[in-house]
Amino acid sequence: MISTQALPLRTLPLTAPGQVTLVGAGPGDPELLTLKAVRAIGAATVLLVDDLVNDAVLAHASPRARIIHVGKRGGCKSTPQSFIEKLMIQAVQEGEVVVRLKGGDPFIFGRGGEEVEHLQAVGIPVTVVNGITAGLAAVSSLNVPLTHREHAHGVIFVTGHAKPGDSGTDWTALAHCAREAKLTLVIYMGISSASAIQAGLLQGLPASTPAAIVQRASLPQQRHAACTLANLVETLQAEQLGSPSILVVGDVISGLAQLQQDTGAAGARQAA
Repeated sequence: MISTQALPLRTLPLTAPGQVTLVGAGPGDPELLTLKAVRAIGAATVLLVDDLVNDAVLAHASPRARIIHVGKRGGCKSTPQSFIEKLMIQAVQEGEVVVRLKGGDPFIFGRGGEEVEHLQAVGIPVTVVNGITAGLAAVSSLNVPLTHREHAHGVIFVTGHAKPGDSGTDWTALAHCAREAKLTLVIYMGISSASAIQAGLLQGLPASTPAAIVQRASLPQQRHAACTLANLVETLQAEQLGSPSILVVGDVISGLAQLQQDTGAAGARQAA
């Protein structure tokens, strides 16, 4: 367990009764937790934990803490958001030190903004502790940058999953934007809609655009495959890559694809 005793307290979050601390648990590897996250988790008397949070992260919790699993994962039975918010409010009213533990970063496709708005609307202060988002961990684990002076002037994080009644992302428009501005696309929750994503992106990006799929980023079970936009879906199926995965599209992937070709390695491989 990481010790934070020697750190100045002013650098760490104040976790106290009467408030909620939203903590990003990172992409999965418990060693990627921030020191602030470790201290907040250890101070909590109640933790509401998302489905994708690694159990090893909970080793930092107090043995006396009450841990409530509030699973939320696309395509599976999930705890309603309204019920999670109700549990947080109830725990605060009972005088508990409440930590809402979320995979990745609370403010990147983690619905952290909605939870902050709801809690503040009923007068509950909120502190946010950032975490490493899966999109960053996915490419870093492959030694691939998201930006590069020659290949990518910026990066777009985008979800492939739209809420009911929402038409979702205009992939063709996004492809034109990425091509004109030299941007890397990092797509979360895109496996179930990969065919539609591929079809839309091909309307604005060359079929030869490098791409990669990274499953279970940062974990020992991590697998990845490099491909082109033209055979993205084919690669997903051939390598049997599923959720949770990150899709990355852009020229920054070209080095990974070349390495894979030169070594003759299989498209999907186990992380070290």
